Amino acid sequence: MSEVMTPMSFEQLVEWVLQEKKKRGTVFGQHHAYRADGTHNRTMFGRTLETPIGPAAGPHTQMTQNIVAAYYAGSRFFELKTVQIMDGEELAACINRPCIKADDEGYNCEWSTELTVPQAMEEYIKAWFLLKVIAKEFGLGDMNGFQFNVSVGYDLAGIQSPKVDTFLNSMKHAEDTEIFKHCKAYLLEHVDLFEKVTAEDIEQIPPEICNSVTLSTLHGCPPQEIERIAMYLLTEKGFHTFVKCNPTLLGYEFARKTMDEMGYDYIQFGDFHFKDDLQYEDAVPMLTRLMNTAKERNLEFGVKITNTFPVDVKQNELPSEEMYMSGKSLYPLSISLAAKLAKEFDGRLRISYSGGADYYNIERIVDAGIWPVTVATTLLKPGGYQRLTQMAKLLDKENAPFEKVDAESAGKLAEEAVKDPHHVKAMKPLPSRKMKKEVPLMDCFVAPCKEGCPIHQDITTYLQLVGEEKYEEAMEVITEKNPLPFITGTICAHNCMSKCTRNFYETPVHIREMKLKAAENGYEALLEKLPVPAVTKAGKAAVIGGGPAGMAAAYFLRKGGMEVTLFEAKESLGGVVRHVIPPFRISEDAIEKDAEILRKMQVDIHCNTKLESLEELKKQGYTKIVLAVGAPVQGSLKLESGMPKNALEFLAEFKQTDGKVSLGKHVVVIGGGNTAMDTARAAKRNAGVEHVYLIYRRTRRYMPADEEELVMALEDGVEFKELLSPVKLENGQLFCKVMQLSDYDVSGRRGVTETGETVWVPADTVIAAVGEKVPTDWYQANGLAVSEKGRLYVDEKTLKTSDDNVYAAGDGLYGPATVVEAIRDGRKVAEAIAGEVLACDFDKLAEEEKVYAKRGVLKEEQKETKEAGRCLGCSTICENCVEVCPNRANIAIQVPGMEKHQIIHVDYLCNECGNCKSFCPYSSAPYLDKFTLFETEADMEQLRQELIEQGYLRKTSRNRRPVKIQQPLSVTATDGTQILIGRNNLQNDRLTLKTAAKTDVWLHTQNIPGSHVIICTHGETPSEQTILEAAQLAAWYSKAQQSAQVPVDYCLVKYVKKPVGAKPGMVIFTNQRTLYVTPRQTLEEEETL
Repeated sequence: MSEVMTPMSFEQLVEWVLQEKKKRGTVFGQHHAYRADGTHNRTMFGRTLETPIGPAAGPHTQMTQNIVAAYYAGSRFFELKTVQIMDGEELAACINRPCIKADDEGYNCEWSTELTVPQAMEEYIKAWFLLKVIAKEFGLGDMNGFQFNVSVGYDLAGIQSPKVDTFLNSMKHAEDTEIFKHCKAYLLEHVDLFEKVTAEDIEQIPPEICNSVTLSTLHGCPPQEIERIAMYLLTEKGFHTFVKCNPTLLGYEFARKTMDEMGYDYIQFGDFHFKDDLQYEDAVPMLTRLMNTAKERNLEFGVKITNTFPVDVKQNELPSEEMYMSGKSLYPLSISLAAKLAKEFDGRLRISYSGGADYYNIERIVDAGIWPVTVATTLLKPGGYQRLTQMAKLLDKENAPFEKVDAESAGKLAEEAVKDPHHVKAMKPLPSRKMKKEVPLMDCFVAPCKEGCPIHQDITTYLQLVGEEKYEEAMEVITEKNPLPFITGTICAHNCMSKCTRNFYETPVHIREMKLKAAENGYEALLEKLPVPAVTKAGKAAVIGGGPAGMAAAYFLRKGGMEVTLFEAKESLGGVVRHVIPPFRISEDAIEKDAEILRKMQVDIHCNTKLESLEELKKQGYTKIVLAVGAPVQGSLKLESGMPKNALEFLAEFKQTDGKVSLGKHVVVIGGGNTAMDTARAAKRNAGVEHVYLIYRRTRRYMPADEEELVMALEDGVEFKELLSPVKLENGQLFCKVMQLSDYDVSGRRGVTETGETVWVPADTVIAAVGEKVPTDWYQANGLAVSEKGRLYVDEKTLKTSDDNVYAAGDGLYGPATVVEAIRDGRKVAEAIAGEVLACDFDKLAEEEKVYAKRGVLKEEQKETKEAGRCLGCSTICENCVEVCPNRANIAIQVPGMEKHQIIHVDYLCNECGNCKSFCPYSSAPYLDKFTLFETEADMEQLRQELIEQGYLRKTSRNRRPVKIQQPLSVTATDGTQILIGRNNLQNDRLTLKTAAKTDVWLHTQNIPGSHVIICTHGETPSEQTILEAAQLAAWYSKAQQSAQVPVDYCLVKYVKKPVGAKPGMVIFTNQRTLYVTPRQTLEEEETL
């Protein structure tokens, strides 16, 4: 795969747009057009603007097709991707791939446009023409109802260079450029392709593409340089000018405090950039001077709020040392800076906004007089460009001409941002939304909720039925695989909801509640019609244990035609659910209704029957035995002194006494799982208890309990005591060591270390929720083989024990698990015994039109059964990879004879940003694993060679035409020594690990993304001057190109190693030395070896 994008010709673009629109009614995959009627137009820079929103300078404004897709969906203000003197392959060498991660808050390690500056100009001019003609042809709005804004960086010398200067001049007056002439001529020659666009329309397309510019500067750019560039753009080039500001203007303390309070304490950053960047006290007078200069020239000046925010890579988020934060976590910083500047300048300073804007806040941002607003991170999520349609419609209302920013409204936005649920981080790390499956080559659409459910409930099907209020039918679908609809509709751990694609929009569909709604309304009808299976199988089965696993095993065994007896030691069925889980979590009536389903199926139920001998059962004629005995052996926590009470013992007593357990006023619960939360909540309700403290060695973020359980405990008034390790209980107090979080381990979890401090916590009673164990002794007494850990040896596929006629299910296998996992085990055992599949799938496909109507539309939780309508119908149409690709490199096509759409990856449109991998529900990447269309045979052959080198393909002996593989840059040092520079990650690997000799010298910027640089020594020691020149080149071909005193590490190649499984370009090294240099590119450069 090549990360180099190949722009499409104007002819190809025109044909693509017209043909796709004609055949499918879409434009670059966008199903719904935003149509502006002109009644709510705005004016900016003397030009019309139909909506004040659009894509930010970034991945969505790099290629022509990106801009077209954004326009079709609702954009009218386009901040074109930044251009600078460093471009094309030279820039690509400095970008690590993948370079985007946006599954929650956004991160990237990309930079400016990856095209050459002339290519970028051509892409923007092609887009200019296409937007003009489709506005008229498709009835999207006025041909002059949108604006382009160029973004340039990063220093004055680069902006004044012939390359960038030509770009600026051409974007301001394009009539003399070859691409402008070509596009115009082609449209005039092919005007017959259009139904509404005339030759006169084409002739009137103006060549004045941009009259405004946004200045982007790198972190660390001196204020004098920023002011010189802005003055140049205003006075010499005559552009309306925005200067992009950094969140660092707020100061380190403010940023750190805000991130910590909002749950982003894990995002790491130092104070370096805050000290190195433009300071607030310097910014205010500088901006005042620039405002005055613009006013003198009848130009508009303002600031762009804000740049992305540099943070450290700590959990392998991206293959880089530093990355740039955006999206929901950037919003509180960006809007705070906007509010601060609005107040400072009494609203007179115009603000162009970006930084976490989305559907939920964009209306209030614009109403505060802060516009235009550009977005990026929200468009990188499922729904993609189509999200713009909802935002554009929201802003399609009466508006007044811009006069000033409303500082008071901006201040309220900043104040409320830190508590806004759409921007506050979830209490716990998000669970993986990935399935443990590789994406198939074809027919990949799947409902992640179904795959995430241990019993593979047909969730999308029963959601459709609930939405249609067909409750009886919904219950038939549910009970096909799940005999406990009330229990699972009330307390299921709902893995399905953690996989729901809606998580990437706002909140998951409340699947569990919809299941309960079906049960409450369809139960009676189901019970009445529920057939009693005939006994068709020889022998009879005994199930020991009446908890969820035993109930499920009995249900499916009866369904399979077996005669079944269910033995339960207590007086009623339900196991831990009935006898331990508190009544405020689930009612007795709900449990009893599920038990009644088993009675209707004619399961022979024997309660108050405790069995000790399996041999006795066999003597009674039972040919198959299922052990669903749970994990009844109490776990224990040893303290130096004092004895904690067991959590399950307390919960059972709490239930038996109706909350009148003798506990005292102060109760401490030790643990962080769901049982600990139940225990703490029950203790809080217990008579006489005033305070309940929950103690855990880490913070709540690392507690194993579900977030839902944590929230309910906090709402009930449980007092969390984090980072405490219990030592001993003495005289009504628990002595604890104070802990602190250490660095991240390989799993992404943080360890703890002692601080040396201690505290005493009031504790009349201490309850330990530390887990329960399986009944190892009972298993061994019945002749069953167990492991060293005391667990049963079972066949993973059938759950058969060492006795061929004895099976095990539920908590009795490995310890406490979930109800739905118990149901899974019960069915697995029943199918193994019955020798057949005992449940079928109900895959009801949704209507395509209805599915597409929901894509890109954010929608909060709905009341009653309307909530089911939020389901996106992923089993019918997924297309996440299509929607989230900025470049339109993943395409959904309809193949005759195939029910589902198929995904094709277009290699020459892809820059391997990796965004589709983040959102594909499979544990793989569409851009690597789907059918791929290459531009040339040489591109395909180069991929084959790379896959062979990486061990994914075998080398074949078939004759193939040789392909020219791109070589690293070669530069000659002052003394004639050859210096090689990698152009991209794969080339960095090849250069360092294969091309270079062990005695060559390797260089790389310290903790800064950049190229691998090799000094070819031929066994000789290079001069200090050569090392200095190579270090300057390493700094130049890195993200520190515009900085001074850049640290560059160097060592012999033999000390550079690649860790197993590391991504391309990632290495480790030892024996290095460090030079601090100023980046330079003054040596004579040769193209290749």
